Amino acid sequence: MRRSTLRRTLRRVYAILALVLAVSFFAKTAEHMPVLVGTGIERVLKDIYEFLRDMSLLIATGGVAYITNVFQKRQSFIESLKAEWHDIIEAKSALLTFMHKPAPSHDDYMVAFTRLSETIDNMRIVYRNVGETRELIGLYPYAPLHDMRRVLQSLDPKSWQGTPEDRKLARDAMLQSFYALREQFLEELDLEEPDHPLLMSGARRNKSTGSKPGARKRQDREIARHNASTPSDPAIDALHRRLYDEGRNG
Repeated sequence: MRRSTLRRTLRRVYAILALVLAVSFFAKTAEHMPVLVGTGIERVLKDIYEFLRDMSLLIATGGVAYITNVFQKRQSFIESLKAEWHDIIEAKSALLTFMHKPAPSHDDYMVAFTRLSETIDNMRIVYRNVGETRELIGLYPYAPLHDMRRVLQSLDPKSWQGTPEDRKLARDAMLQSFYALREQFLEELDLEEPDHPLLMSGARRNKSTGSKPGARKRQDREIARHNASTPSDPAIDALHRRLYDEGRNG
């Protein structure tokens, strides 16, 4: 379920809920309206209120079940979307690996082509084609994947006659398609800025080496208990101590 579909569904649910509450309130207060007192409309409104009150538990249960089902569909869609993005990343990596090899073989080409082809086909479990009907195929939802495929096909070692500059141009074209795809594809994931980003280049850790006194004492007690129950190998102990000190000071 796409984000826009989820929002439309929730708006309908909220509208129905507001309508039910409004009808209940109007039916409950009808006896205080002089115009309606003693009329058939008042009796009908009382019956409506009694019905809604008696059915309130069932209505609430049905509403909760429906909302739960909606969010389960959304979560399932998000998981499928993440899996497809993972496939796209792997396909892009396979293409870059192939394109950076100075003399790739046909087997290298087939590995990259197969990975990209699987990614293109797997899109069918996430999105249907745009404008697709029972009679029409529609348009593939993310055309840059096919641009990447065509670029890769132009580099087939069996027919490749280009120069290193041509290969670089093909690599740049593939990356351009990938960046365009990434910008649009990830919009559906509701990504937010991190609460604690690390934006500076060349960042260093803020904490100093060391720990609270109690932690070091606990470590010493563990070492003592361990040495008392298990015979130690001096050479191994020396190696572990040296590596530990190097890591702590690094």
